[in-house]
Amino acid sequence: MRRPRPALSLRWKISLTVAAVCCAVAAVLGALVHNAVARQTVGQVRKETRADLDTALDLFEYGTSREGINSVLDPPELPDALRQLVRKGQRGSMVGSYRGQPVMWAAAPADHQIMAVWSPYGNTRRTLDKFDTAILGSAVLAAAAVAAAGLFLARHISRRLTTTAAVARRISAGDLDARVDGTAGQTQRGGRVAQDEVAAVAAALDSMAATLQSRLQAEQRFTADVAHELRTPLTGILASAALLPEGRPKEMINDRLRALHRLTEDLLEISRLDSGTEHADLAAYELGPLVLHSVRTTGLDADVRIHADTVVETDRRRLDRILANLVLNAHRHGRPPVTVTVDALPGGASTIAVRDHGPGYSAELLHHGPQRFRTDAPGRGRGHGLGLTIAVGQAAVLGIDVHFGNAPDGGALAVLTFPPTPPTGAGPTP
Repeated sequence: MRRPRPALSLRWKISLTVAAVCCAVAAVLGALVHNAVARQTVGQVRKETRADLDTALDLFEYGTSREGINSVLDPPELPDALRQLVRKGQRGSMVGSYRGQPVMWAAAPADHQIMAVWSPYGNTRRTLDKFDTAILGSAVLAAAAVAAAGLFLARHISRRLTTTAAVARRISAGDLDARVDGTAGQTQRGGRVAQDEVAAVAAALDSMAATLQSRLQAEQRFTADVAHELRTPLTGILASAALLPEGRPKEMINDRLRALHRLTEDLLEISRLDSGTEHADLAAYELGPLVLHSVRTTGLDADVRIHADTVVETDRRRLDRILANLVLNAHRHGRPPVTVTVDALPGGASTIAVRDHGPGYSAELLHHGPQRFRTDAPGRGRGHGLGLTIAVGQAAVLGIDVHFGNAPDGGALAVLTFPPTPPTGAGPTP
């Protein structure tokens, strides 16, 4: 299978197009100028040669000496085409050679003979050659200058487009504060600000980012406000429910209230993560015992396998939250057995893999990542979609890479990858 060839950048496409157009224009203009100059120069030589021919014919008719005129009767060097023309009783002129030198011939019938007159043509030919060289040199210089100017202009446009694309990728990655400098490409015309096309694209991208940021911030504020407003009455309702008489109704009420309370706490946690104010309290830990303790704390059945233990810098509370959500999601939406594997990668990185044996993650989750209040796989049960969202948010605070996939033999697979820990003098925290 052939590998696709890398496409030319816009900068080189523009510069090559400008250079090609310049070369084409230079070639056309050079040909027109050459033809005009050659026609005038050769025409002047032909005119003088024909005047000498008329003089030679007059002298031949009166039997006068033709000394001083380069005339010859029936010269063998006369071009065949011109010879045939004269035998038909016509006059003509043509460039040829005489005694090894380029000449301009003019011939006409003279008493059943051919009267031919020649004029030196070498200087004229050299003049035309020098003129052609000058035209070619001027065309090359002009093409090089225009190509350099086109390359500079294309580089400027390409740089601005590359900057705009980089900002768009940053916005797509979640950096809603990224903006393009919209002042480039703006000019003042009649008291109004005019924009070129690249500046218009940059301004549209900035406007889109500002609108998206304002809407997301409004959504975050709404989520945080709702969660805060619900937290206080829920605490009071939970306390009041504890006073109900024992029985099935009390169990059902407490169960629903606890679920609503967890949802409220999850919304508050997401709002804090979205605000970007969360900071990790890092310390060095042995990863194997830390994972084993975190999984046992969940109270859920999971098989912890430690293939290679390493020391990592992390926030224990946040890592507990991530593992608890992943293990809970595996039990709630997958099928047992649930396995948690700790391993090390070449280069010093460490991994934690959480796997179940259920239907696996949906294609939309694998493509877009976890989304709050959305669970798209009917086979993976129901939920509000906040567990995986919180896990991803906490992992971002810790600088951990999270990858969601499906195991080859079935089941959902979430892999946490820790960056290599720089060597320090302090030992791991027990």
